[in-house]
Amino acid sequence: MLDQLLKGSLEDAKSRRQVRPYSAVEAEALARPAALDALAHLAPADHIRVIAEVKRASPSRGDLAEIPEPQALASQYESGGASVVSVLTEERRFKGSLRDLEAVRKAVSIPVLRKEFIGEEYQILEARAAGADLILLIVAALPQETLERLYAFTLELGMTPLVEAHSADEVARSVDLGSQLIGVNARDLSTFELDRDLFGRVADQIPAGVIRVAESAVLGVEDVERYRDAGADAVLVGEALVTNDPIATLGSFLNV
Repeated sequence: MLDQLLKGSLEDAKSRRQVRPYSAVEAEALARPAALDALAHLAPADHIRVIAEVKRASPSRGDLAEIPEPQALASQYESGGASVVSVLTEERRFKGSLRDLEAVRKAVSIPVLRKEFIGEEYQILEARAAGADLILLIVAALPQETLERLYAFTLELGMTPLVEAHSADEVARSVDLGSQLIGVNARDLSTFELDRDLFGRVADQIPAGVIRVAESAVLGVEDVERYRDAGADAVLVGEALVTNDPIATLGSFLNV
């Protein structure tokens, strides 16, 4: 499934590149104001930080919410205390788009993450041109040489890479990069099965000073508490927010 998702995202990027060539998108990206400092917004605090996601659908859960105005939802997230807004831009299975990202960027003053299956520099330039401050790099999807190249390219643009791992080996690869923001996703993107205990098993491999983000399997306060107790500085949450009252749910998580 992960290979299919990456392949589809790269095919869609190729189609967009025929309309907006690399040089044009690069010029737009370099003309943007400097990216916001996501690490400062996600720095450890006396409560859990929340990366709140604009998420319409997923391969594992199907349709979740229509979200006709992603900018309105993002504004609710910001007013509710989220540290970062994540925007899914994958079109085929998650029903997102770069238009969503652009709309959210105009609506909020906190950092914005492009959540996408990224495998080339063009996609990172698109993210910066649309106003993203962070991009997601999935370790399982990329050979180490490609991961290192895309990680360095992201930093060159002044953006923050959220490096996502799904195993102890992938956490080690993330640490080897020198990543300052590491996410541990409880959902295996090859099988879409959940391992709710994965974060707790690998958190100690992440060095002190690196921000630890727990991803997936966050449906209620007890899940946030479990991640916090295991050493998470932040949680990335989508489904629980878009399928419930986003302000009330976000508030309950921020009390942890």
